[in-house]
This record gives sequence, C-alpha cells and structure tokens, in this order.
Amino acid sequence: MQKDKKNDIRLMTFEEIQEFFVSHGDKPFRAKQVWDWLWKKSARTFDEMSNISVATRNFLNDHFTLQTIFPSSVQISDDKALKIAFQLNDKKIVEGVLIPAADRMTACVSSQVGCSLSCKFCATGKLGFTRNLEFFEILDQVSLLSKFARERHDLPLTNIVFMGMGEPLLNYDNLLRAVEKITSPEALNMSPSRITVSTVGLAKMIKQLGDDHVKFNLALSLHAANDRKRSEIMPVNEHNSLDKLAEAVRYYYAKTENRVTFEYLILNHFNDTLGDAKELAEFCKNVPCKVNIIGYNFVEGTGFKKASDVNVKAFAGFLENRNIIVSVRKSKGENIAAACGQLATKSTKG
Repeated sequence: MQKDKKNDIRLMTFEEIQEFFVSHGDKPFRAKQVWDWLWKKSARTFDEMSNISVATRNFLNDHFTLQTIFPSSVQISDDKALKIAFQLNDKKIVEGVLIPAADRMTACVSSQVGCSLSCKFCATGKLGFTRNLEFFEILDQVSLLSKFARERHDLPLTNIVFMGMGEPLLNYDNLLRAVEKITSPEALNMSPSRITVSTVGLAKMIKQLGDDHVKFNLALSLHAANDRKRSEIMPVNEHNSLDKLAEAVRYYYAKTENRVTFEYLILNHFNDTLGDAKELAEFCKNVPCKVNIIGYNFVEGTGFKKASDVNVKAFAGFLENRNIIVSVRKSKGENIAAACGQLATKSTKG
C-alpha cells in the first residue's frame, strides 16, 4: 500500500496548523512557535526549530515536508553584484541577483522557471517556459538574498525587484501571496514601497493590480512607444498594444494613485533617436510616471548593441526638457551575465 504523500507545511494556514496540533493532543501555542519559525525566521528544516522538542520536530518531519530552495552556485561580478543559481525541489534552477549600491541593497528575484514571452533582447525568453514558482519559492529567494547581503556586505536588504526570470503577472496569485508574506509583520515585514514588480505589459493584469489596490510599485517594460517597433522586439505587443497599455495604466493609477515607471531599454540604431524620445514623451502624458533608461547588456545571437553615450544623453535630455523624471541606469553584473536580460541558466529544464 502506497504511503500518503506529505504536504508542504507552508501551504497551510495558521488555523490549519493549530487545528493539526490540537487534534493530535498538543497545545494550541505550538502552532505559533512553528509559524514564527516558518515565516519570521525563515527556517529551512524542522530541525532548526530549536525551541521545539526533538519529539515534536520528528513528528513534523513524519507528517509534512518543508520544500526550501538552496543556492547551487554563487558568482560575484567585478562590480560586486552576486548572481545566485537556486535549485528548486524538483531540481529545476532559477537565478536571482543581489545588487549593491551606495544607498541601497537590492534583491532581483525570479517568478517563473524560464519565460514564454520571447522578447528578442532577453536571454531568459530563449529558454521557453517550464513552470510557475510557488509563493514560498519566491519568498525563499528573498530570504536567501537577504542573508547574502548581511554576510557579504554587512548590510540589510532594502529593496526587492521582480525583474528576474519570468513574467510576474503570469504567476499572479503566487506573486501576491509572496508579496503578502514579504510585507507581513508576521514574516519579513518589508515596506511595499520597497518592492517593484516589472511586467512586459499585460493590459488585463495591470488592471487587475488596480482592482486589487496593490501598494507595491509597478514598472512597465515599454522599450518603444511605437507599436511597429515594440512588436518587432516584444511579441506580447500584438495583443497588448500601446493603446491598450495606455488605458490599463490610466486605470491602474486611478485605482492606486501609484506613479508608474516606464522602463526603456535603449538600443543602438533601433529606438535611440529624438523621434523615439518624442513618441515616449507623448506616451508619458497618460499617467504620472518616471522613466528608467536602461543600457543594453550583451546577449548572444540578438544582434542588438548598446546605444552610444551621445544618443543616450540626448534622449534623456529631450525627456527632461519636457519635465519628465528620468534616470539612466547602468546594470550591474554584466561580466557574469547577471544584468538585465541576461539571466538564462542552462539548467532550467533539469
């Protein structure tokens, strides 16, 4: 007779854990001890729960699993960024990045194994899609990157960006559950204002964020404010045109009053002219926003190149002259393929 499969305890509610202990003759407070170890202390095994008896820990091991992820490799770049390959319980791999800066320590986390959206400039898009991450697998990335921040830099984690592998809004429920735990006083207790979710632009799901009145920041990967150009590099634009995105971000802002960030990957001789800047400035009129101009990071086989410094400066200046808030971002970790668009471990399919 086959033994019943054990469930992961992190899929249970506090009330379910409490009921489990009571039904097995234990005290209700035991649930609070276990809950704190799971979420506040980010325990990776039942054996770490040191204020619980060995007998109770063994009892938990007999009835439940605790499917934590673990770092399978760590690389450090010339500019001190860390790229960590995380092995999941099913042996799949996702990558996360710890990005140090003078005023912040940022964790870049993944939401899916691979990606289905095939953006032409992105290495992850070449992998195809394998599966969504569970909310606790997302949370584990944050916990481990926070640990690396303290161990390697002696600094706390200050910011989280969902800009790793995958499209967060295609894993919507797990995304929101992960953010709920990241921001909960019972867990990591980080401010939602320190969290940014980046999307390629799924109009329906952006509206859903508005309906759910999310408190975290939204970044839209625009990369062109011209439907022909955007569709050329981002197939998702065929069903999520700029008109649809404009309507979606207006709806999102009306519901949340959160300023939207437009991310603009500036590519040599493709979207780096003043004409392109003018189109972007027009799109920015839809909603209170800021623009992050991102330099291109090399991905083999795309044919794209970095825009010249002269063109980037002129592009940014054009926007600034129209009272648009602009930041020109240089990604860290390029020499270890940890920068924007470069995450593409070859181990994702097992």
